[in-house]
Amino acid sequence: MRQAGTYSGILSGGLSGKTGPHSLPLARIKKIMKKSGDDVKMISGEAPIVFSKACELFIEELTQRSWMITIQGKRRTLHKEDVASAVTATDIFDFLVNLVSNSSHSMDINPVEIENN
Repeated sequence: MRQAGTYSGILSGGLSGKTGPHSLPLARIKKIMKKSGDDVKMISGEAPIVFSKACELFIEELTQRSWMITIQGKRRTLHKEDVASAVTATDIFDFLVNLVSNSSHSMDINPVEIENN
């Protein structure tokens, strides 16, 4: 008999404590996954669930780091400049530096531009 895998807790909502609907739309995640390359043709039903949880964790981590910058600035509202500062101050977010480095003032991003990249 097969043992429960590493992701079985995620798939059943065990790590987040939720067993209901996912926070992020799975159909949208699957669409993004399929757009990632011509070689990606088939995606199992569980893969978008794992990606959904990974996205949630990513958003939580970036928000926490951004919030610390907000608090250091003696403010109570998180601004896009705080997110940009968190990205530039944290090595693990280096892949986002180009997104925020142009200028923290001009982070007005066109969603179509992101989808086409």
